[in-house]
Amino acid sequence: QVQLVESGGGLVQPGGSLRLSCAASVSTGDMGWYRQAPGKQRELVATITSGGRTNYADSAKGRFTISRVNSKNTIYLQMHSLKPEDTAVYYCRAERILGSYWGQGTQVTVSS
Repeated sequence: QVQLVESGGGLVQPGGSLRLSCAASVSTGDMGWYRQAPGKQRELVATITSGGRTNYADSAKGRFTISRVNSKNTIYLQMHSLKPEDTAVYYCRAERILGSYWGQGTQVTVSS
């Protein structure tokens, strides 16, 4: 069983920045951030392999950066130039041989 604990969400003004963290209880393989806005499907934001290779949704490119510290079993999502349309619950996901695991989510609200 893998436990994922997200933190760092909150309320920020348009143009602002936030950094999300996700700590896993054990070492994992690929990890990523996903988000779900009200009335919409959950969508990929960014992923990172255990070796550090990254992938971003078009909406995140140039504004968000995903990183990880394997010794801490933790990934981060640094978000800049936030827009109201970035408002969503952000979920962490981790892959292991036996399956995928999700965190409980952290709310990000971008509003003036």
